[in-house]
Amino acid sequence: MYLGIDLGTGSVKALLIDGDGKAVAEAARAYPVSSPMPGYAETSPADWWAQTVAAVRACCDGHGGDVRGIGLSGQAHGLVAVGADAKPLRPAILWADQRATAEMEAVLALPEAVRRPLANPVVSGMAGLSLLWLRRNEPATYAAIRRILAPKDWLRLVMTGEVATEPEPSDASMTLLYDVGAGRWATDVLSSLSIDPAILAPIVESHSIAGRLSAAAAAELGLAAGTPVAAGLSDTASCLFGMGQTKPGSTILQVGSGIQIMSVVESIEPRVQPFYNSYRGIGGNLYSMAALQNGGTVFEWARTVLGASWAEMYRSGFEENEGNGGVIFLPYVTGERAPLLDPNASAAWANMRLGCTRGQLIRSVFEGVALAVRDSWDALRGVGVSADRILLTGGGSTDPRWQQMLADILEVPLVPAHDLGNATIGAAYLGGMAAGHWRCIEAIPFPDDLGRPIEPRPFQGLDALLPRFRATYRGLKHA
Repeated sequence: MYLGIDLGTGSVKALLIDGDGKAVAEAARAYPVSSPMPGYAETSPADWWAQTVAAVRACCDGHGGDVRGIGLSGQAHGLVAVGADAKPLRPAILWADQRATAEMEAVLALPEAVRRPLANPVVSGMAGLSLLWLRRNEPATYAAIRRILAPKDWLRLVMTGEVATEPEPSDASMTLLYDVGAGRWATDVLSSLSIDPAILAPIVESHSIAGRLSAAAAAELGLAAGTPVAAGLSDTASCLFGMGQTKPGSTILQVGSGIQIMSVVESIEPRVQPFYNSYRGIGGNLYSMAALQNGGTVFEWARTVLGASWAEMYRSGFEENEGNGGVIFLPYVTGERAPLLDPNASAAWANMRLGCTRGQLIRSVFEGVALAVRDSWDALRGVGVSADRILLTGGGSTDPRWQQMLADILEVPLVPAHDLGNATIGAAYLGGMAAGHWRCIEAIPFPDDLGRPIEPRPFQGLDALLPRFRATYRGLKHA
């Protein structure tokens, strides 16, 4: 059997699969994210390890001796600073952290020719920015750093006991310290920022063996010492892999608290401060991702503001549909990344008139979120991304009425794929590859039982609604 471990932001998940790729058991355990100051987001790596042990023991109960390979995936962008003893020097700084604003300005001030190979927007929460923040604000900690690691790479370090734990391309490409096109650390950026490349480990392939389970870790986890551990993937890359989406044109729309559109591409054209991310996946794959901050968070906010239950939200939004009454809703309750790159974007209801009903406001919320997704999809198409269908997943996309609206406004067939795969099974597949059970990606038995596509239907007034939506944002931004 093969074990996948996904180290998420608020919980760790463990999944055990058999040699046919079928799920045998799974378990999850939560841990806290702390915010010692406004805008900070941190977690103690010790909490990650304690809950990983608990999740793996629960998942592998009675099967510990059967595990032949382990794969990892995990939250992206986080920074774990370790010292000479390979132990964390402080709590990990996570992707949601907003402290490194001055460091953003420092990177944005670099010459465009230096920044272009990063092929990613300079936004808060990236590991490279967190590292610069440590240098400026915690110089003693910075001076003691011997290696910086992504969260799941630190977890692998604890599991294998090997100090020189290597990262893999997917997490490296998310640091703002990596040349995405060349597939190596960005030497000009490191030199310009005076970052010692010695704290960055060599990069290895995601499915390669990056260590073997140490006797001490094996005893805690209830597994066999010497079990191979794959280098792993970031969570978004592992999600694409776990769903079998490895060919150019493969595209996923993931709707949760935030929303991601991920599409595998043939190549990338590095740009300075693009609205979208360009990352590396398994086997040298490249994928573009539009990351929207405002998904399920928006519905919860609007529901609270309007005093509506979830049942009323869906009833007013779809069953008793009064239309939007001309109302436009901008869903930017937490600023927005794709395609706006505007941390100051805000939510708004516009064009309300006497007689406007709460039902129309609720309807406009669903439309506003869907229009924001369309806005990002159109922007991705403008840089060469294309797909003849999109797989739909995520806990915020299970209602069939909402699915239909998304298909209608995107004008692309959507294929519900909530049970097709996820980051954790992608990690488990990596465990099987590390063990030699699957020799190549093509040998993996990816599920192919896709459901019937949701075909887009004509959405009334879309030709006028979409430009009004965009014009409303522009008008408020420049007011």
